[in-house]
Amino acid sequence: MIIILFILVCVGLSNGANQKIPLQGRKGQWHLLLNNTGVVGMHMALTYENTVIMFDQTEAGQSSYKLRKRFNGTMCTRNQHDLTDSTCFAHSVEYDISSNRIRPLRLDTDPWCSSGSFLSNGTLLQTGGYHQGAKRVRYYRPCGGNHHQCDWIQSKKYLSNERWYASSQILPEHDRVVLVGGKRVFTYEFVPKISPNEKSFNLPFLHQTYDRNSDGNNLYPFIHLSSDGNLFIFANRDSILLNLRRNRVIKTFPRIPGNGSRNYPSSGSSVLLPLDHKDNFKKVEVMVCGGSATGALNAARRKRFIEGLRSCGRMVITGNKHIWEMDYMPKPRFLHDMIILPTGNILIINGAKHGCAGYDNARNASLEPYLYSPKKRLGKRFSVLEKTMIARVYHSSATLLPDGRVLVAGSNPHETYTFHNVAYPTELRLQAFVPHYMEKRYHTWRPSNLTIEKHAIGYGKEFNVSFLLGKKPSDDVRFNVYSPPFTTHAFAMNQRMLILRCKRMVRSSKGWVHAVLEAPPSSVVAPSGYYLLTVVNGGIPSLSKWIRFAHA
Repeated sequence: MIIILFILVCVGLSNGANQKIPLQGRKGQWHLLLNNTGVVGMHMALTYENTVIMFDQTEAGQSSYKLRKRFNGTMCTRNQHDLTDSTCFAHSVEYDISSNRIRPLRLDTDPWCSSGSFLSNGTLLQTGGYHQGAKRVRYYRPCGGNHHQCDWIQSKKYLSNERWYASSQILPEHDRVVLVGGKRVFTYEFVPKISPNEKSFNLPFLHQTYDRNSDGNNLYPFIHLSSDGNLFIFANRDSILLNLRRNRVIKTFPRIPGNGSRNYPSSGSSVLLPLDHKDNFKKVEVMVCGGSATGALNAARRKRFIEGLRSCGRMVITGNKHIWEMDYMPKPRFLHDMIILPTGNILIINGAKHGCAGYDNARNASLEPYLYSPKKRLGKRFSVLEKTMIARVYHSSATLLPDGRVLVAGSNPHETYTFHNVAYPTELRLQAFVPHYMEKRYHTWRPSNLTIEKHAIGYGKEFNVSFLLGKKPSDDVRFNVYSPPFTTHAFAMNQRMLILRCKRMVRSSKGWVHAVLEAPPSSVVAPSGYYLLTVVNGGIPSLSKWIRFAHA
């Protein structure tokens, strides 16, 4: 048997003879997955076992799942008190993607408005919350085929400060997480602590950005790990670069242009644009979009809903030149999620146009997602996608799935589950937004049968991947890895995409393509843990497969 091999450059055919893939009709579709998730998808995270953890607040009232026992061990009976007691109802669920089913989980302290990061072994480290949950640390370790045995485990150790509306970022070494901010908390701290006496660290920047007349306007600060190991922190309208080792601010960036605020309760959103091997991952660019106008909170409390912000700013935070490049969404938006798609484009989904975050403070739901294309020229980067019929405002969330869809859940601008006689009832339906690239007409261009030589890769090491492609590859074949986030309150914490270096690529006559890729150089560039690897052929992504980067 003779196998013919075609040597390709890693961005496609070297002669450029392949036709471009037609990409007309790019609005996408909406699919309803479940009529009732049981609990509000206020917080959401995709696990490496292809399940999604969703949870809300334990004091939100009766969910659809009654528990036999409280976490303190006492039985939940049929007496009137237990039938209305929140602790007798589950407020967390695990959604299995393949079976489209929900399984209730138990929480013993309230994680309302909390934060989360994945550790290198795929465990979700979940921190903070409300009241008795404000200083608590919880863990969720996915367990695959034995998923019925998985449940939340609460640590016996406490945080140094209450972390309600705080943000979380996984760090390069020792599976440590940094927590920043919280309601009337102007510090940051690490989990786990290196020594028993380690406390939190004062961060004057949080004092400086605090707006006492608007419930802070610097809560859930946007934090991103730069590829130089420093922490970018954006709060209200300002931003800094913090050296965590030295507890020192090493850069103060220009204020983002325009009035209003970007952080809770103004609730714009932020994303770290994809990092690229072409510059050795050294160019780090942050984007901040939307938010609420000055005075929006006080106006909303008087039932006057001010138009939100349309503006988006992006800025390179490495190097020595820091200028906000401003752009404008088609319409105002806040309470939205920004999800990096496998193509490297940004999906802006959920949210509202008037008011701000908080109970019943928003009006005019944003039903049309936007697609932001970072590589297009300024003024041409936004396009409007297919609208949904379900409003997703305060306490909604979204996350990317391995098959390329975007899971969307939640919305509850009320203290308890409220379904009638309100502008936006509690929303328990589960949807998937299906981007255009998932449509059948693109299947002949879609890389399939993606296989990875090994799933635990050392930093800087080469590794092999193979995939099947009926047609010759396009002029643009890319390999990216994506770290799924913990999403809540319009911020996808720890979300990260890297475009990997392809060393060699060979195609056989059978249609198989074999590529040699290079792992990221260090955990500073890509913190240890699970990532989704995707092959993108001319803008059409494969289904993603899990890969793990770890210290050798």
